Amino acid sequence: MKNKFKNKIILVTGGTGTIGSELVTQLLKYEPRQIRVYSRNETSQYYLREKLGANSNVRMLIGDVRDKSRLEFAMEGVDIVFHAAAMKHVSACEYNPQEVIKTNILGSQNVLEAALDKKVRLVVAISTDKVADPVNILGVSKLMMEKLFINTGLILSNRQTKFTCVRFGNVSWSNGSVLPTWKKQAGGKGVIKVTDKNMTRFMMSIENAVGLILRAAELAQGGEVFILRMSSIKLADLANIFLEKYFPGEKIKVEEVGNRGGEKTHEHLFGPTDSAREVWADDKMFVLLPAADIYGLKYSKRRYKNFKRVSFPKDYSSEGQLDIDKIKEII
Repeated sequence: MKNKFKNKIILVTGGTGTIGSELVTQLLKYEPRQIRVYSRNETSQYYLREKLGANSNVRMLIGDVRDKSRLEFAMEGVDIVFHAAAMKHVSACEYNPQEVIKTNILGSQNVLEAALDKKVRLVVAISTDKVADPVNILGVSKLMMEKLFINTGLILSNRQTKFTCVRFGNVSWSNGSVLPTWKKQAGGKGVIKVTDKNMTRFMMSIENAVGLILRAAELAQGGEVFILRMSSIKLADLANIFLEKYFPGEKIKVEEVGNRGGEKTHEHLFGPTDSAREVWADDKMFVLLPAADIYGLKYSKRRYKNFKRVSFPKDYSSEGQLDIDKIKEII
């Protein structure tokens, strides 16, 4: 993997977010020539700079993915782009659909076009399990992002820029996620709020998620979607092990408040429209190839080292991957 990133210039959009900042941290181990952190929040950039220390090969660029000219400036001479910038909170997306379009769809198109213009070699876009049979605006917008990157890469397959996507579920302790929210609630009013105790969610650690994103970048041939294998848990069980670990012996109540708009009871990693696509897998991830013969291109000769072709995993849902012990390790 080191050869993939060594002496490369790498841009991370959303580089101060949970995934983006961990990407920067892990990428530094592989001796890139330069990492450019691209984000809107100057305060977050300041704190990331403090955390990283005096790394002379890290550059902080204020910018928004809605601003194509700024993206083109940021991508000058870049070899690899990790596109992690997005609106990601379901409730905020439901309430602000116009802004989701501007960031998650049009912003992603700006990243795509800037990458083509600047002849970036590889773009890795971060997706979500909510694209599988989406019922909310976040899922729809991320599905559009996937289609933009994958289909553009296929149509312009003679260009040097390759596009790939990585799809996964909830990351433990990410900004604004359920665990830090519960910690604040429990320490305040002594009550944590659960939408539906029977709801299940995929979950993985930040470090593991980013490690697999980097592996996907190493394996990418363009046009595929890497889908990370994850364990899942019921929210009722998650609440119990959370309280046992962080508030042992305390009388913290668990209040069920009901589903919010745009939420499923169970999540899936594969959607109905994925069923026409060839799937390869190892013990860490799946590789979802482009739809067979799309645009007259053939993918049957593709191979991924140590991966085997598998049947389409149509029932791979958070309801069927429950593993409390594995989730305990990451919270």
